[in-house]
Amino acid sequence: MTDPQLVLTERVQQALAAAFGAEYATADPLIRPSQFADYQANVAMSLSKRLRRAPREVAQEIADRLSGASGEGRPFPGTVEVSGPGFLNITLSDDWITGQVAELLTDPRAGVPETASSQTVVIDYSAPNAAKEMHVGHLRTTIVGDALVRVHEHLGNRVVRQNHLGDWGTPFGMLIEHLLDIGEDAAVAQLEAGEGNAYYQAARAKFDSDPEFNRRARARVVTLQAEEPETMRLWHIFMDATVRYFNKVYTQLGVTLTDADIAGESMYNPMLAQVCDELQEHGIAVISEGALCVFPSGFTGREGQPLPFMIRKSDGGYGYATTDMATIRYRVQDLKADRILYVIGATQALHMSMLFASARMAGWLPDHVDAEHVQIGSVLGSDGKMFKTRSGESIKLLDLLAEAETRAAAVIAERDYDEATRAEIAHAVGMGAVKYADLSVSHDSEYVFDFDRMLALTGNTGPYLQYATARIRSIFRRGGIDPAEATGPIVLGHPAERALALQLLGFAPAVLEMAEGSVPHKLAAYLFETASTLTTFYEHCPVLKEGVEPATRASRLALLALTLRVLVTGLDLLGIPVPERM
Repeated sequence: MTDPQLVLTERVQQALAAAFGAEYATADPLIRPSQFADYQANVAMSLSKRLRRAPREVAQEIADRLSGASGEGRPFPGTVEVSGPGFLNITLSDDWITGQVAELLTDPRAGVPETASSQTVVIDYSAPNAAKEMHVGHLRTTIVGDALVRVHEHLGNRVVRQNHLGDWGTPFGMLIEHLLDIGEDAAVAQLEAGEGNAYYQAARAKFDSDPEFNRRARARVVTLQAEEPETMRLWHIFMDATVRYFNKVYTQLGVTLTDADIAGESMYNPMLAQVCDELQEHGIAVISEGALCVFPSGFTGREGQPLPFMIRKSDGGYGYATTDMATIRYRVQDLKADRILYVIGATQALHMSMLFASARMAGWLPDHVDAEHVQIGSVLGSDGKMFKTRSGESIKLLDLLAEAETRAAAVIAERDYDEATRAEIAHAVGMGAVKYADLSVSHDSEYVFDFDRMLALTGNTGPYLQYATARIRSIFRRGGIDPAEATGPIVLGHPAERALALQLLGFAPAVLEMAEGSVPHKLAAYLFETASTLTTFYEHCPVLKEGVEPATRASRLALLALTLRVLVTGLDLLGIPVPERM
């Protein structure tokens, strides 16, 4: 991988050490892209006080070292000029850029390294509640989590998907009794159709109004907790039907979750008593007002009193904290996690912080294991409120995705394709639009769900990026050339060629940044900038037009082939489908 910023950082640090001493070799050169050159280094400004010299004088000293054969005799890969009060403007040489791009062209991974010593990364995402139907909030956790799964697997990490379903607890007493009341077949049909909310509401209404049903439901909870065979059979009927509905959503979205990734609350039920006992035996948890609690340091209530993390309720029941402590212990001790990503709503920030702190107190989350809350913001409607139907109900995901596909079909209605091809493109564009709209904004921020904006063929949208790849493929089809056969050599003549080549060198850094920071929107931003740079290339650099020199055509085709590889690989890492035509 050749990251221009990393190369320049190394060379500037070498120059700093040569000019001012070894203690400056680790100073941050503060290199950023610049409108006045390719990059600008602002390190002279930050070091001037420490060196007790004028910033411009410091900058000139660094520039002199860079212009000489610093870096083990290697020439600097460009030119450097001192600007203003002490900025270093760095312009990479065309020859250096050409050499780096030529290497990427022969690399199937387009410069993205495959980790030599892989980590085990556990990613907790999607996690719908089996007692309710999936809603738009689950859409975000599912899409973001799946993108993180894809990028870590691409880098060679061992990824363990964990779909932590809400599939256990007291509500299941009334849900199972309602199943018996309406019949197994009727219950299965309703749950498979995604009518979980209606099912739950009917059960709840009977629980609140019918004393006999209430008694039966409470008794059923006891047999469920005891794992009585008939109750477990009914629970499996309920869960299997619900999971089949979840799988319809996952299939429509094209996410990689399978039944093998389900690790619901029920999985940890046998561990909860031991979790409580062990925490109490080691003095990590104490009895407070009848409940068993951990009091991690640094967490206080409004009046400054220590905030409890309740492991067992005063009535002996368990809650989310109990299950989550068992979960984190299992993921570290059994799954051997090096890193755990919880792709969960931002509203759970306090709970997750207390969970991590409590687990570290218990020794279940050792220092060498990173646990991170990838906070997911809310999806809003055009009114700026939580995204719901006009009647105030949550929108079913399958209905939402079907509408995206229908609207996408309207966008491409005038294309001259057969029905099967049009349906295939509409599906890819509809799902790509919904997923990219989510991934292109920071995962912890809110965004407005707007089909018109999502499906636009211009601007920062999924269809715009999909169209960019389809347009490149169209050029190769018209030229009767396989992109794999476009090997150049690459020669940079027009500034638009140079800009595209330099942009392509940023692919690997963007992928690594996404993985390291759990920031899919950074990769999305890079891909959008690449597509925008490609548009400028088209405006100034004809490829198949009559009169273009054969060597120029070969060079531009090679650049397009590499751009196609970068865009397709990058979109696939985000989980965005890429149609052959649009």
